[in-house]
Amino acid sequence: MAMPDLIEQFDLQVENLLAWLVERGGAFFDAVSSVMTGLYAMLNALLLLAPWWALCALIGVAAWRVVNMGFAVVAVLGLWLCQLMGLWQETMATLTLVFTSTLIALVIAVPLGVLVGLSARWKKGAELLMDFIQTVPLYIFLLPGIALLGYGPATAIWATCLVAIPPAFRLTAHGVFNTPKQFCELGAAVGMTATSQVFKIRVPFAMPSILAGINQSLMLSFGMVVIAGIAGSGGLGQTIYEAVRTMKIDAAVNAGIAIVVLTIVLDRISQGLCNTSKEPAHGNA
Repeated sequence: MAMPDLIEQFDLQVENLLAWLVERGGAFFDAVSSVMTGLYAMLNALLLLAPWWALCALIGVAAWRVVNMGFAVVAVLGLWLCQLMGLWQETMATLTLVFTSTLIALVIAVPLGVLVGLSARWKKGAELLMDFIQTVPLYIFLLPGIALLGYGPATAIWATCLVAIPPAFRLTAHGVFNTPKQFCELGAAVGMTATSQVFKIRVPFAMPSILAGINQSLMLSFGMVVIAGIAGSGGLGQTIYEAVRTMKIDAAVNAGIAIVVLTIVLDRISQGLCNTSKEPAHGNA
């Protein structure tokens, strides 16, 4: 069989598989879409329930405690700028999408990363899968989401979750796998079971690496959320997409600035949490 024929057969099988999933699993995917959309709507409503200035103050306090006072002032001013540009609701929608997607990704990635980190063979095999996911163009993740979940926040959450899983998974497995053997041997010597060693030795030792994975997942989520605006995700991503489509350069620039502000604020706060967690770990080592 010639190569073009093989490619045509492969494409046909992919289309048939997708059609079969839509036909046989329509009710299931509708339920998944409803759950994801409902979770998004609930979290977004909670964020919008508080006045914008109260959220700014809360984030400012967090930035002050985790980073420093100078960055807290910058964070509050940046978020205030989002309000002045009339993009507060869109900013909160983007924050909701990122939090929802990252939370689901962490629920999947961290436990699996801990499990895979216990075996060199499992870790190597899983890293090949993560390499494949991370090298696939981001737009590809939207296509099955649109076909199975439809346009809207559910597809954005699905695609962003897939993007956010690899870094959290990799760094969790890396931290667990690299726990010093003498720590585990000491645990076994005092009568710890294998399960106890995982939760009392390996996971605490891997915590700085796990937090670094959370930071990387958050950053990648922001990039995907912007791209997911094509699928009607709402938030700043959709604002940028519609502004580019209608050639409203000022609206696109404003939304881009809001994305930068939100990304920097969460990046610095999450990095601060990582640095805080490393201090006792090094001290104990």
